[in-house]
Amino acid sequence: MALPAARLHRPRPRPGRCAGRPARGFALIEALIALLIFSLAVLGLVGLQAAMTRASTGAKYRAEATYLATDLIGRMWSNRAMLKDFSDCQASSACKAWLSRVEETLPAGTATVSVVDRIDTALDDATRVAPYSVSEVTVRVRWQPPGESAAHEFSTTTVISANPTS
Repeated sequence: MALPAARLHRPRPRPGRCAGRPARGFALIEALIALLIFSLAVLGLVGLQAAMTRASTGAKYRAEATYLATDLIGRMWSNRAMLKDFSDCQASSACKAWLSRVEETLPAGTATVSVVDRIDTALDDATRVAPYSVSEVTVRVRWQPPGESAAHEFSTTTVISANPTS
């Protein structure tokens, strides 16, 4: 007796696989790998967001310190007659109010003000004004952001002079 032709051309099953059944579970592995890649990308974005927040907070503190220091120097320029009062911030009411603003605005904020009198010996050729007194003012503002071990500092120095008399 002869075998039917259809049975002769039938492929033999491979070892380890059931005959006639396709491989299962491959889509599940692909989905798990895609989920892993997506999770790593989300973690990277969260880390980037945290770094941006730290950088913008640091920039905010630096801008606040700069504003506070230039604000005090502006007050000194407008009140040159009382310039010596600013060298002792604890005694001067205007400087004491400024110090409290520094403490309120910046985390662990402190400040020092230094006023040093000098004599300007340069003779102005245009006005022929004799030497007059100038004051060198240095303002230092310090703060320590939360979670950081190192303190930050902004320092500025300017020269404030009395209007020369002719």
